[in-house]
Amino acid sequence: MTQQQKTPDGLVIVDKPSGFTSHDVVAKMRGIAKTRRVGHAGTLDPMATGVLVLGVERATKLLGHLALTEKEYLGTIRLGQNTLTDDAEGELTSSADASKVTRDAIDAGIAQLSGDIMQVPSKVSAIKINGVRSYKRAREGEDFEIPARPVRISSFTVYDVREAVAEDGTPVLDLIVSVVCSSGTYIRALARDLGAGLGVGGHLTALRRTRVGPYKLDSARTLDQLQEELTVMPVAEAATSAFPRWDVDTKRAQLLVNGVRLEMPEEYTGAGAVGVFDPEGRFLALVEEQKGKAKSLAVFT
Repeated sequence: MTQQQKTPDGLVIVDKPSGFTSHDVVAKMRGIAKTRRVGHAGTLDPMATGVLVLGVERATKLLGHLALTEKEYLGTIRLGQNTLTDDAEGELTSSADASKVTRDAIDAGIAQLSGDIMQVPSKVSAIKINGVRSYKRAREGEDFEIPARPVRISSFTVYDVREAVAEDGTPVLDLIVSVVCSSGTYIRALARDLGAGLGVGGHLTALRRTRVGPYKLDSARTLDQLQEELTVMPVAEAATSAFPRWDVDTKRAQLLVNGVRLEMPEEYTGAGAVGVFDPEGRFLALVEEQKGKAKSLAVFT
């Protein structure tokens, strides 16, 4: 993209590298896309890699409305060691021989952590407790509790169990797992709780997010690839993949864009955000049904 070309509106699906915060990726994308108008839809821990959804230019208005409620991960859980952060980034806090843990016990532990559960997020997380980030309280050595919250684990599968010896000589088990879960789930908290339930401790040693809502790893690009060629999913395509579609005639299109609350077809009742398209297939606005009428959420013309 040359300096003269306008940055296209749309979503950029990034394959985030390990060691980068989500904010680091946004900062990098601002340089690549040559615009300040870049935002992200949901964070990914620095250690983790994989799908991070960014919005560029007008598509930043889409981000808060995207129903990215289901996420999919591949990861490695180490049984036999606890860490301060529940992942490999944190200091080791305890070790226990995990070599006697059976596959049946692991499967039973995973069953306990599947379906609709209450989860206590990691203390080193970005959750605010009385207005202060949890990780800030933890770093200052404060003793505090994070309330459990409901999450849904649709699928929690162990593909492989590998025996290993940790650096401190402890016999450990490394589980290769996949998880499909609701937004707000902490995979490292699953690792911690699985290890606690088995009596040996556990933490997450690797994590790769393979899907966020409808956006998968096969459509993601690394920052190096995006530096070579900025690949943007046009805002109309992004809206079509994420929201129900309402096609309107030219007259209705004009009225909706001007904020007139038109009657919505019954099929959109309770559907949440709905994408409005004109007869030429242009994406005009996001609306939601309110008392049978279209309430504007964001206009894109």
